[in-house]
Amino acid sequence: MSERTDRMVGPGAGGAGALVIVGHGTRSAAGVAQFAALVERIRRAGVGDVEGGFIELSRPPLTDAVGALAARGHRSLVALPLVLTAAGHGKGDIPAALAREQQRHPGLRYAYGRPLGPHPLLHTALEERIDAALAGDDRAGTWVALIGRGSTDPDANAEVAKVARLLWEGRGYAGVEPGFISLAEPSVPDVLDRLRRLGARRIVVAPYFLFAGVLPDRIVAQSRAYAAAHPELDVRVADLIGDCDALADLILERHAEAVRGDIRMNCDTCAYRVLMPGFADKVGRPQTPHDHPDDPAGGHGHHHHAHPVGGHHHHEPPLPAGHVAVVGGGPGPDDLITVRGRALLDAADVVVVDRLAPQGLLAALRPGVIVVDAAKVPRGPSVGQDAINAALVTHARAGRRVVRLKGGDPYVFGRGHEEVQACTAAGVPVTVVPGVSSATAAAALAGVPVTHRGVAHEFTVVSGHLPPGHPDSLVDWAALARARGTLVLLMAVDTVDAIAAVLLAHGRAPDTPVLAVQDAGLPGQRSLAARLDEIGAVAGGSGVGPPAVFVVGPVVALTDTSGPPAAPREGQRSARASA
Repeated sequence: MSERTDRMVGPGAGGAGALVIVGHGTRSAAGVAQFAALVERIRRAGVGDVEGGFIELSRPPLTDAVGALAARGHRSLVALPLVLTAAGHGKGDIPAALAREQQRHPGLRYAYGRPLGPHPLLHTALEERIDAALAGDDRAGTWVALIGRGSTDPDANAEVAKVARLLWEGRGYAGVEPGFISLAEPSVPDVLDRLRRLGARRIVVAPYFLFAGVLPDRIVAQSRAYAAAHPELDVRVADLIGDCDALADLILERHAEAVRGDIRMNCDTCAYRVLMPGFADKVGRPQTPHDHPDDPAGGHGHHHHAHPVGGHHHHEPPLPAGHVAVVGGGPGPDDLITVRGRALLDAADVVVVDRLAPQGLLAALRPGVIVVDAAKVPRGPSVGQDAINAALVTHARAGRRVVRLKGGDPYVFGRGHEEVQACTAAGVPVTVVPGVSSATAAAALAGVPVTHRGVAHEFTVVSGHLPPGHPDSLVDWAALARARGTLVLLMAVDTVDAIAAVLLAHGRAPDTPVLAVQDAGLPGQRSLAARLDEIGAVAGGSGVGPPAVFVVGPVVALTDTSGPPAAPREGQRSARASA
């Protein structure tokens, strides 16, 4: 045993000298190597016994790092979160992982250091990376796009804006604008477009990231794509902060704070403690940090919420391991999914996807995510519901974060509750995230409101999957014919003629206006108007096919005076009814 190791397990072993550096993790081998190099740099600084580990995605896991220190006799540690903006990982996941280590190692205590934060040392490192990208060109003619990770935590996003402002002050750049690569706006293309409109001709994109990974790679790809589309601009991408003296010095400073007991957490703008506009639902919400897949305790089904040393509090991650989220993907366009649904997708290990869900979102999944096709093709191949239920349960029991991505809203003709019941019966935790249903979205995208003052005070959504008179149909078509409000028909391409006939037979006026909306939300969206007594012939003769929504009632006449609907963006998929 070396002299240095003797000192570690001797009189100082129980002190606060032992340091565990906690990273989030990355699927990038280069990023893992950079983290390891930084840990070794800190070891060489002589602060005591040092280990580093990740909470997910990479090895070594945190449990190995803590276990190594515990095996060398340490019972009091300093744990430093290696995160730039303290969102869910820094506020919830890392403290929860450390709480599990306390259960594994009775008597273990730890002080939780401050996140890195907007520190001048990091500003200097960013400045050096930007200057390297400029290669001697003038700062005065250079605009900087500072791109952070992005999160659903407003405090973390605000920190990126603060760093951008501090980076601008006194350094002579023409301007610095913040942006995000995931979960928050503005996006990389949006920031670059803003700078172009402000007159920028030379832009340095500065990733606010420590190490290599999927998201930094995405920043480079999106910057290059924008530059290719705007050849008049000089767009350059700066290097990451990386393993460097400035980052090591900041870690040593945070370690010294923790050893002294001088840990000052900022909770003044924390959405889990303070009512922030747009985030009222987060205040006081119970936290459920997720487990590391490599952790032997992963998926154990319970979480620990005691506050760690240092007074920090737990914050909710997108989805725990061994959990299923049934997510409504919206009517089809990629950007009409909810913020929560998109966050769950970004954290998923497995995505079980419908044919009618927004397929463009699959291209943005993390590398290595398992995608399970759960298509139900009309008059074509279909995956049985039992097989879908079994896939959800099997993957969740394996400790994976599973997202069941469905078109529209999972509870509007989407069989979503059948899947919830299957998970519940199997003892698998399950969450439902509502989506925007095409029952209202298709009409809106075509410029038609389903209700309007003085015109329609109610609307009814009906499945047209079964025609009137079918022995399994539960629809009272006679009552719907007598109603005066709006009738929205989903999955009715093959049955609209029969439905119109029964509505007419029970009293609906033949000249009742009807609008068929096909591929709502796509550049190929089209709308066909007809009378109720003609809609079957018009739809059939015009080749209307699924996915299509039929809107029946006097509100259809408002489409001429309501103004044009927003134009779908190129590349977006069509609006879908839930299947």
